[in-house]
Amino acid sequence: MQEFISQPWPWYLSGFMIALIMFVLLFFGKTFGFSSNLRTICAMSGAGKASDFFQFDWKKQTWNLLFLMGSVIGGFIAHTFMNNEQPVAISDDTIADLKTLGFKVQKGLQPDEIFNSFTLKSVLILITGGLFVGFGSRWAGGCTSGHAISGLSNLQLPSLIAVIGFFIGGLIMTHLLFPIIFNTPGAL
Repeated sequence: MQEFISQPWPWYLSGFMIALIMFVLLFFGKTFGFSSNLRTICAMSGAGKASDFFQFDWKKQTWNLLFLMGSVIGGFIAHTFMNNEQPVAISDDTIADLKTLGFKVQKGLQPDEIFNSFTLKSVLILITGGLFVGFGSRWAGGCTSGHAISGLSNLQLPSLIAVIGFFIGGLIMTHLLFPIIFNTPGAL
């Protein structure tokens, strides 16, 4: 069983599973999104006393909290017990792009220059990025998973606009800001 689970699955199986889950959620009148868990956790913690935004029946969102906990536990199990100590397979184009940006290509998926070093620059990048993600998901009324999976499945125009904005932001970050932040030769 572990051999079956740890192998890459075909893309169409993932698409089918996402569609199946969305049909079940739509049938039961639920919406999906990870950032809504932050609102639920704040409401559970009593933030409703400070802001009307957190005054809602958070008990109706416990299924989403279970999904969040399952994702964290699943990630822990996969890393701890199913890790075959082989590097993540990264495409040759990604390796070339990382080298162009001045990153060393190492084993793993994330550049050590950002995630495994505690320089002032890397800490500021992570904190600033976290603030932008939090602000953006609140401003857009949801996160990428909520808008791209749940919102588009419900044919919601605001979700389509948000997803287009996510892609435009990602392109701007990758092609304009990232080279400037990491002092890549030939950047603007």
